Amino acid sequence: MDLSAALPTFVVTLREGVEAALVVGIVLAYLKKAGQSHLNSWVYAGVGVGLAASVMVGALFVGLMRVLDVANPEYAPVVKPLLEGVFGVAAIALLSWMLIWMTQQARSMKAEVEGAITAALQQAGHAGWGVFGLITIAVLREGFETVLFIAAKFQQGWIPALGAVAGLIGAVIIGFLLFQLGIKINLRLFFQGMGVLLLLIVSGLVVSALRHFDAAVAALAVVNPEFAFLCSASSPSCILGAQVWDASHVLPDRQFPGILLKAFFGYTQRLYWVQAIAYLIFLTTVGGLYLQSITGWKAGQLNRNASASGAVRSQQD
Repeated sequence: MDLSAALPTFVVTLREGVEAALVVGIVLAYLKKAGQSHLNSWVYAGVGVGLAASVMVGALFVGLMRVLDVANPEYAPVVKPLLEGVFGVAAIALLSWMLIWMTQQARSMKAEVEGAITAALQQAGHAGWGVFGLITIAVLREGFETVLFIAAKFQQGWIPALGAVAGLIGAVIIGFLLFQLGIKINLRLFFQGMGVLLLLIVSGLVVSALRHFDAAVAALAVVNPEFAFLCSASSPSCILGAQVWDASHVLPDRQFPGILLKAFFGYTQRLYWVQAIAYLIFLTTVGGLYLQSITGWKAGQLNRNASASGAVRSQQD
């Protein structure tokens, strides 16, 4: 059994799951500090409902795909790669935004969560619902990102879902180590390392999404001759331009180690110019924003430390 398709979803779910686990842990710790531990059941209920809603969203996507296949069986060869491409674009946009946003907001997440809990506790008679809503939204947000990523890879069967379950288990273990056993983990380095890996995985989605769109156009040209002009008999692709390389005899993407490179980074044994250009543009643009958010965080820390040192020297003078 080939488990390579499970590795990217494991990484995505582990990272997103740890974010949700941090929110849950912060809420539980704050409720204990505030003497409101009787509201813990609302926290666990929010986690359960958030996970259930994420599974329902995934089931909805699968049902939508099946309905479209049944409604237009002759266009099924077009619809399937088209949906794969659309889900790929949606996953790219959402994961990229969350990658940059989470890095920028990480330093203030604890204060924001505690502020939201304080506001919920001040609502007489509705504190439980406030806590429940906060946790449900936090879990559902991370779950929706994972569902979109799995949907973008649904042509690989149930293996990506297996990776998602493993990543979720890993996130629960990390949350338990942090908040129950008090083990110290450098979360900043963890998120930075996982962020770089996630950036490369999402960059690979750019290549695969374009490949799916090209396959949809090719299938449309076969199903409906009116669109045959979109593809040329002299070119192996319809919308991807000329071929950059063909490494099928040197590093095939269906054998080790090519299959791991394909699973993690979107490697393809046949690469075309449009894919190569789009990959480089995405990696340099989003990667630059991500690195800027990391260096901005470090610069902010240095500025605050310098200000604090200056204040101490002023008081001594």
